[in-house]
Amino acid sequence: MAQKPFQTEVSQLLKLIIHSLYSHKEIFLRELISNSSDALDKLRYLTLTKDEYKSMKFEPKISIDFVEGDNPTLTLTDTGIGMSKKELEDNLGTIARSGTKNFLSKLSGDAKKDSQLIGQFGVGFYSSFMVADKVEVASKKVGNKEAWRWISDGQTGFEIKKDVKKEVGTSIVMHLNDEGKEFASRWRIESLVKKYSDHIDSPIFLTYEDTEYDKDGKEKSKGIKTEQVNDAKAFWTRSKSEIKKKEYKEFYKGFSSDMDDPFDWVHFRAEGNLEFVILFFIPKKASPDIFRADYQSGVKLYVNRVFITDDDKELLPPWLRFVKGVIDSSDLPLNVSREILQQNRVMAKIKSNSVKKILDRLKTIAGNKERYSEFYGEYGRLIKEGVYQDFEHKDALTELLRFKSTKDDGLVSFREYVDRMREDQKSIYYITGQNQVSLKNSPLLEMYHKKDVEVLLLDDEIDEIIISSVPKYDEKDLKSVNRSGAADDFSEESDENMEKSLQPVIKKIKKVLGDKVKDVKLSNRLSDSPSCIVADENDPTAQMQEMMKSMGQMDMPAIKPILEINPTHDIVVKMKEKTKQKSFDSIALLLFEQALIQEGVKLEDTSGFVARLNKVISETL
Repeated sequence: MAQKPFQTEVSQLLKLIIHSLYSHKEIFLRELISNSSDALDKLRYLTLTKDEYKSMKFEPKISIDFVEGDNPTLTLTDTGIGMSKKELEDNLGTIARSGTKNFLSKLSGDAKKDSQLIGQFGVGFYSSFMVADKVEVASKKVGNKEAWRWISDGQTGFEIKKDVKKEVGTSIVMHLNDEGKEFASRWRIESLVKKYSDHIDSPIFLTYEDTEYDKDGKEKSKGIKTEQVNDAKAFWTRSKSEIKKKEYKEFYKGFSSDMDDPFDWVHFRAEGNLEFVILFFIPKKASPDIFRADYQSGVKLYVNRVFITDDDKELLPPWLRFVKGVIDSSDLPLNVSREILQQNRVMAKIKSNSVKKILDRLKTIAGNKERYSEFYGEYGRLIKEGVYQDFEHKDALTELLRFKSTKDDGLVSFREYVDRMREDQKSIYYITGQNQVSLKNSPLLEMYHKKDVEVLLLDDEIDEIIISSVPKYDEKDLKSVNRSGAADDFSEESDENMEKSLQPVIKKIKKVLGDKVKDVKLSNRLSDSPSCIVADENDPTAQMQEMMKSMGQMDMPAIKPILEINPTHDIVVKMKEKTKQKSFDSIALLLFEQALIQEGVKLEDTSGFVARLNKVISETL
């Protein structure tokens, strides 16, 4: 049979995996055992819920054996669901089908960082090529008459041919290379199983050559021995009091294929009218594809330790998709379908309780500002997403929001802000924009600096959308500094004579700018800058418009800003004398354009801006 070539991206990735990604080659065994465990879970579910499989003989187990010598091999066999010919080709001939290119684009050259991506993109099987120069996968799918064998050297491609395998399940034979010879060892395998896979809820058997010695230490006999080398108990069913932190960390690494320790975890058992166990982990780092539409969270649902599904968005709300772990209930039917799951009252209660426990844990973590900042740096966007989407838990999530501030180098909560507000302050003020530096230097903040009023700096592009769902906090309105009315709270009495004298200037600027602006006003917020732009109270801000354009909404109607000019600034004062001069038009346009630039808005006519600026400079020299 002709060999089939790997996809170009697959070949690239295999080279990276084999030569550079994993810093610990031993991880390959964890990955393979994890895959076998999933296959056993799937078949166990079928035998319990599908009539056509209930009568089949099913003994869930994983077997490992090895051959030492000049041609060492390591074989791992499971009695799981198996794979068809098409599944062998699809699953083993195509890496990370949901996003191979995306995966490759994330690779950095940092071995530790890149190795973490392996599990996140579902390509752990290929770690076997780090220790083997040839891998054979023989598999027979449940319900199929034929078995198939996939063979590859991990370089040129692969071939698939018929196999004589009679039992349902999958066998992986690794022809070990020089670097992999160490794994053809009873003690090496046993220690790795204990380290990474002791929790697997199916027995793992190791077959090896056993030598017996007499009392004098002389070899008595040799024979083949098979023994179970893992605990094979559902880890999450154990009492919290008897589990050490080290064990939680080891379980997490085996469960998630993450190289790092978890950031934190939640382990809870509910008893009484509703019985269930949850064990959730928060990874230290967010998955690189967590914002992809097809991202699958790492939570598995079990019923009495029988795996049901890991692909149901009803287990936890979407904003908690960074959580990995297990939900195990004794109050759900084994044959629960996804449709039933979505409408099941028991599942709804489990889900609600699960979210509450996670929120309680995050609240505790938030008590440590430094540690919570670490969490928020990875998952802050998802907390914001929850505020916008999850009405049931909106109040609790709002307490977990954090923002940059004009008065703090770190992140600030609404509670911290309110606790240090001025006595005469009635509102919470915020400003939206593209980055912290430009926001801190925004002319819109000049009055607030002068009045010693703290302003929250919202520099995430989604902040403006999220904040719209939090109109109040602690009975205090949230006000955008980017809007025209926000400055009225601290404005001082205006000079009527000054306003009157500047009316010709305002009138002329309006004429020059025409339909570029909604209005031109004298500002009560500026002290150092000559101008700024703000949005009308009910209009989207300039930042919101820019974001909507970046999202592809190019045909949205243009919302004109309001231009505010500083009546005390030298430029504005001198413009009173130039209303009839040709240079006035250029200066008026420059006041508007520099205000746009300061707010992060892209100019439509940069060449015109430069020409006007040069002209004004030349006229003043």
